Amino acid sequence: MKLTRTLYFWVLISVATGAAIGVASPGTAVELKFLGDGFISLIKMIIAPIIFCSVALGISGTSDLKKVGRIGGKALLYFEIVSTFALALGLLVANVLRPGASFHVDEKALDAGAITEYAAKAHESSIKDFFMHLVPKTFFEPLMGSGDLLQVLLIAALFGFALHELSPERKAKMNEGLEILLKVFFKLVSWIMYMAPIGAFGAMAFTVGKYGVASLKPLFYLMMCFYLTCIVFIVFVLGAIAKYTGFSIFKYLRYILSEILLVLGTSSSESALAPLMGKLEKMGCGRSIVGLVVPTGYSFNLDGTNIYLTLACLFIAQAFGIDLSLGKQLGILAIAMLSSKGASGVTGAGFITLAATLSIVPEVPVVGLTLILGVDRFMSEARAITNMIGNGVATIVIAKWEGELDTNRLKQELG
Repeated sequence: MKLTRTLYFWVLISVATGAAIGVASPGTAVELKFLGDGFISLIKMIIAPIIFCSVALGISGTSDLKKVGRIGGKALLYFEIVSTFALALGLLVANVLRPGASFHVDEKALDAGAITEYAAKAHESSIKDFFMHLVPKTFFEPLMGSGDLLQVLLIAALFGFALHELSPERKAKMNEGLEILLKVFFKLVSWIMYMAPIGAFGAMAFTVGKYGVASLKPLFYLMMCFYLTCIVFIVFVLGAIAKYTGFSIFKYLRYILSEILLVLGTSSSESALAPLMGKLEKMGCGRSIVGLVVPTGYSFNLDGTNIYLTLACLFIAQAFGIDLSLGKQLGILAIAMLSSKGASGVTGAGFITLAATLSIVPEVPVVGLTLILGVDRFMSEARAITNMIGNGVATIVIAKWEGELDTNRLKQELG
């Protein structure tokens, strides 16, 4: 296959071109934001029905409902263990490299107005609000774009369980209908993906045009620490998990390169959700595993976001000259473990989650968010990419645990 015929080649070219436009003509680049927003909207339009059909089919098509609970239990156990590693790694890097130690910031000199919107959204993220928001007002609301992934998961699970209780004949007809719908939605995704280079171009042009390359200099060290931590996590933590499961993390990364570049351009892990699910099935993972684990992971297995939370919290504390004890740092880890749940893969969600975490940590001023507001957009790519890679690895691991991984097919696809 010629390189010029691959999607990832044109996405990469678009990302580079968008960055160049952002440097050469910032004003024009900012106006191109609608291209990235439009592409994300197209992707989000199709995500809810795909997740609904996948989860419902995964549950209703399972002969033993205990298997669904077993898969969910294993997935959540895996998510919590790996998330803890990600949070702890963020703390470790922040303590060793101390990216905020040289800032010496005066809290009174910061403009709290810039983070008012984020702080307000974080304030709405209490445990009570979280559970109230989990239940949609109507069954169809999440499917019409007004809900989030957790709401879609809830109604899909309820629908799947109810569908499972129908007579075998009626259940077979309903499952066949959902299968057809799923094929239609995946065909739509394949068409939408042809527009990925345009979306990546607009999103990257806006990012560089809006914030400028010069805005990176003061916080370049923080960004490098974060990127380094994500790389270490992917190569060593996920790499060790992959090796134990029987595949190479590097071959896996090469296999999903087009999805990685797509997320790089759009800063949204959701943009690659549907293509990733398709590739995981092609790699030999059982459909029921993919349909249950991937959507759940997008809300509960956010490795990149977890690294960002602990690293950014300690960065802000160091910038203010606040020395946090080990006990307080472990407290931040525990709080971040809860606050990160349900954060979506869309740009800005990680920053809102950070605001929610800081609002519960009295030792670190929330106004410190203004320090990283300008470069958060540049770190969102690494967050989203790490989240997506981690969810793919998790799906393969759970599939093998359940005996629903075709290892020969996996080796054949990865080469």
